[in-house]
Amino acid sequence: MKFSAYPINDILKTNIQALGFKKPTDIQFKAIPAILKGEDVLAIAQTGTGKTAAFAIPTLQKLLQKSSKIRHNGVRCLVMVPTHELAQQVKQSFQEIGRGSGLNIFAIHGGLDQVPQIEKLNSGIDVLVATPGRMFDLVSQGHLNLSLLEILILDEADHMLGLGFIKDIKDLMRHIPKKRQTLFFSATINEEIKKLAYSLVSNAIRIQISPKNPVAKNIEHAVALVEMDDKRFFLENLIKNNPDLKMLVFVRTKVRAERVMKAMERVEIETDTLHSDKEQNQRQQTMKRFRSGSLKILIATDISARGIDIPNVDYVVNYDLPDSSEQYVHRVGRTGRGTQKGQAVSFCSKEEQEMLTLIEEHLTEPIERIEISKGDYQLVKDLTEDDSKDWRKLMKDAENPTFKKRKKKR
Repeated sequence: MKFSAYPINDILKTNIQALGFKKPTDIQFKAIPAILKGEDVLAIAQTGTGKTAAFAIPTLQKLLQKSSKIRHNGVRCLVMVPTHELAQQVKQSFQEIGRGSGLNIFAIHGGLDQVPQIEKLNSGIDVLVATPGRMFDLVSQGHLNLSLLEILILDEADHMLGLGFIKDIKDLMRHIPKKRQTLFFSATINEEIKKLAYSLVSNAIRIQISPKNPVAKNIEHAVALVEMDDKRFFLENLIKNNPDLKMLVFVRTKVRAERVMKAMERVEIETDTLHSDKEQNQRQQTMKRFRSGSLKILIATDISARGIDIPNVDYVVNYDLPDSSEQYVHRVGRTGRGTQKGQAVSFCSKEEQEMLTLIEEHLTEPIERIEISKGDYQLVKDLTEDDSKDWRKLMKDAENPTFKKRKKKR
């Protein structure tokens, strides 16, 4: 079945065609008809399967079917997402699919002045995409009216739970009508997510797209055994051997992201970082550069990059192994989007081998090993342009206030 055969508005069909969508993905094929019928939906599908369009297309159609007159200070559809970047991305998807429809689509999140957001809300919103923190700030201040809500959508629900938003989500129920349509989308499912989901939905249609191997077929992924202090040399080597490739490098913490960026600076490799300590305008500029390709190497934490769709990422590098197998699948899923091919490599130190075992137990097959001989391993270290000999001492010096002051005086 093609999108042209769906019972949706011609404006939406034209926009869908312009975006290059022809046939629905599995999650879209199963979710769209149920949502159009007004059913609550609990959908579990891996990253990169087209989840956003699966709820955006039918939601826009349902909103268009009813009166287009927007009620003052009311929100008709609320989409909750865990991060600033995902809020902007989901808003953009709704805007692209709904272009020319007359529907009012807006996003609110922290990191920006709330006054312009309040002014926009006062005009009434058809689709509001929001992160929990800013949304509850505005609800508590009386600036956000959710009493007219028709559709509630939770996107990346598992990640919101992981970030500690479960209480916020439960509190939300006090502010929205009991009679509503609820769409619950998550990449993973466990008992906690099930419990939350079934407390929100009513007689939900459950849709689960679970391929035997959770990593998409068009992604080649492998692991190399590299000691923790040597990872910077192997990242330098990988980048310099592939200068034209767009790479997304995942690290465990915000501090580590900045350290890796500094290490690449010392060997004259331009990178930038994406994490929650960066100002919102910095994050937006970084994402703009990376999406356009003017920035080739982006170093990110899981929280900042979760769920965002960045086109044409050639390579994902797990500089640090993630803390869970689900996170591994999310990370490598940033490449090989749709029908494109992608590659991913993980650097695994001795300290991380237990986590590697757990990740492989979750997957249906072992991750391919990149065999590195002792000679080749030493050659990578010898070829580095980094003249710092003691990595640990360098990091301690960088954190030392006296060292920082001395460096500024130079």
